[in-house]
Amino acid sequence: MKVGNLSFEGNVFLAPMAGVTDIVFRKICKGMGADLTYTEMVSAKALYYGSENTEELMKISDEEEYAAVQMFGSEPDIMAKACEKFNEDDKICIIDINMGCPAHKIVKNGEGSALMKSPKLAYEIVKAVKKASNKPVTVKFRKGFDEDNINAVEFAKVIEDAGADMITVHGRTRAQMYEGKADWDIIKAVKKSVSIPVIGNGDIVSGEDAVRMLEYTNCDGVMVARAAMGNPWIFREIKAAINSTQIIKPTPVEKLDMCIFHYKEAVKYYGEKKAVREMRKNIAWYIKSLKNCTDIKCLINSEESSDEVIGILEQYRKDFL
Repeated sequence: MKVGNLSFEGNVFLAPMAGVTDIVFRKICKGMGADLTYTEMVSAKALYYGSENTEELMKISDEEEYAAVQMFGSEPDIMAKACEKFNEDDKICIIDINMGCPAHKIVKNGEGSALMKSPKLAYEIVKAVKKASNKPVTVKFRKGFDEDNINAVEFAKVIEDAGADMITVHGRTRAQMYEGKADWDIIKAVKKSVSIPVIGNGDIVSGEDAVRMLEYTNCDGVMVARAAMGNPWIFREIKAAINSTQIIKPTPVEKLDMCIFHYKEAVKYYGEKKAVREMRKNIAWYIKSLKNCTDIKCLINSEESSDEVIGILEQYRKDFL
């Protein structure tokens, strides 16, 4: 599929997720078939003022080749200035503007999904970023702010008029957060209303779900979020479903092999202390539903040594051989 002047071989994307889509996890998902990955969302204001922590979030590995950067903010001038940093970085292929984050600390500042209540400001942001960027500019937003303010179709038209090259629609309102069922009808309606590519997001937890969304909404691609946590094989599964080939589910041994690989890569990239802390949630996702997983999580969460954690995982792996 084409996004601006870019072409992607496929149309299955990994969603940006705070605390999840770091450089290590993106690399793994890319290896499993994700056609495009997104960084965790970064603050335009932090970029503007040169935050080192924010710069770290945007690093792209050689194995990953390229990724989209997702940026949030509410001031057109600052967002435009911030995105100029990406113009000379060949590994950053797309600038995505977050207009869907439901987190209170983001919304209270008029950012994320709060922008769906201010279409005029959203227009000015996209227009300013588009003018400053030499990369395609995309926008991710929701069905609406709440059930009394469902405006995704009208909002999509505003975003297209401002110059966006692609949009992603999450079929839930801000009020729903991540609860309830995603509304695929709104994605279908948005697709009918604009001429730029539309990516569907929400309730894709299997290859079959992805195929159903593509067929039902006629969207140009799908974006996988929480279903990828601890399950990068979801991309392999979706590709198999799209191509009508055999779907191969990961075995417990494969899950633990990937978990151990992910852990070792995190230690190499972040160092011992941070990796041990950050990987606890990832391990929980990888081993979820495996026998005795609760006991293993308790053991791992009490450890401060990566060697000890890897030892526990390797021993646990033997239970499935």
